[in-house]
Amino acid sequence: MRPVYMVSGGVSKFAKARPDATFQKIVKESFDYAMNDVPKLKHSMIDGSVVSYFSDHFTRQLMAGIMATDYLGLCPKPNKRIEGGGATGGLCFQAGWEAVASGRMNVCAAFGFETMSRVPTWKGNEFIALASDVNFDYPVGGFYSGYYAMMVNRHMHEFGTTVEQLAMVSVKNHMNAYGNPYAQKRRKLTIADVRNSAMVAYPLTLLDICVMSDGAATCILADEETAFKLTDHPVKITGVGTGTDMMRMADRPHGEVILAPNEKKSDYRNLKYPGVHSFRAGRSAGLQAYKMAGITDPLKQIDFVELHDAYTSSEIQTYEDLALCKYGDGGKFVEAGYPFMPQIDYGMKLPMKGTLPVNPSGGLIACGHPVGATGLMQAVFAFWQIQGSIKKHYGSPELQLKKANRGLIHSHAGTGTYVTVSIMERGW
Repeated sequence: MRPVYMVSGGVSKFAKARPDATFQKIVKESFDYAMNDVPKLKHSMIDGSVVSYFSDHFTRQLMAGIMATDYLGLCPKPNKRIEGGGATGGLCFQAGWEAVASGRMNVCAAFGFETMSRVPTWKGNEFIALASDVNFDYPVGGFYSGYYAMMVNRHMHEFGTTVEQLAMVSVKNHMNAYGNPYAQKRRKLTIADVRNSAMVAYPLTLLDICVMSDGAATCILADEETAFKLTDHPVKITGVGTGTDMMRMADRPHGEVILAPNEKKSDYRNLKYPGVHSFRAGRSAGLQAYKMAGITDPLKQIDFVELHDAYTSSEIQTYEDLALCKYGDGGKFVEAGYPFMPQIDYGMKLPMKGTLPVNPSGGLIACGHPVGATGLMQAVFAFWQIQGSIKKHYGSPELQLKKANRGLIHSHAGTGTYVTVSIMERGW
């Protein structure tokens, strides 16, 4: 297995709607961005590609992936479509890694997109709900905000998590996105703003939930020799992990917690795991990636995280799955200030502010969630952080972390049916 590096990345502007552009054009915006950022990379050097988009329904077009590949001028080279619900983009990133690590390609373009504005919001929610079990879950509820409301209510009952702690995640991510020109929602909020916004599914309000988007993202991955020919600052992919779980939560067995290296059995007495308060697939994916990257204490060995915050509650749940804190302590983790950016004023007293920033880009809640692009978007923003090139790409250094040598990206599908975790590190 060969070392794999990310050498460039690009994103389109994420927006509620892009009526000015087809999905092919939006993909090309992100692809051209990535190509222009590494001038030594010639189009002819790309050996093949992988493309991700979640739903054929939004485009009303089967095989949209090959249409985008054609538009980028990458035919007749190898290409395949990747799909896995909300984790579609993360799975695409890892498929690109596999193509290079295996030796099949020296340079692989991984790109993803979604154009969700092509249908009304209610219809989009219906399409997304088809990623639940249509014979069981869908007929008795069917909409993901309801599923996540159920899960966070259990988290609150089990661990004492509060609505104010959920709101702090929203305040953090919207404030982070304020300095990100590619983000869809750039707002300065208070906890009161979040709690006073429209209730969607108790306790989740409108500002606790990500939004549907139009957008695309592209990552260019290469083998070690090629990477250092193309750029002086490649970012190495040192760990990958993919976890799965049953789609129906009722089918998920209860057992002992899958322990991270920084945990012990006595940490969890009488905890029904995973229950509906935790994502076993996320824990599995994280541990695979940690083992591969040699990480034994993620809180100390990771500098920042870009994770799948489709809901403020799922961000808190994911802190625990990734062993950034113990199961049950996710609310306390955000309340203490660990996942906030050290240099930004959020208008709160945070005793441990900035110890491990989470979603410095603004995450899905503020950047948007064009599903097929989201995991790749996270990789692009992490790539720029590690390169130290946030000022170049954002036009301001405000969101650049002083220490960003190693980052984690996390992509999540359904109620935790597919989860990917990838570790990216400074490669020079």
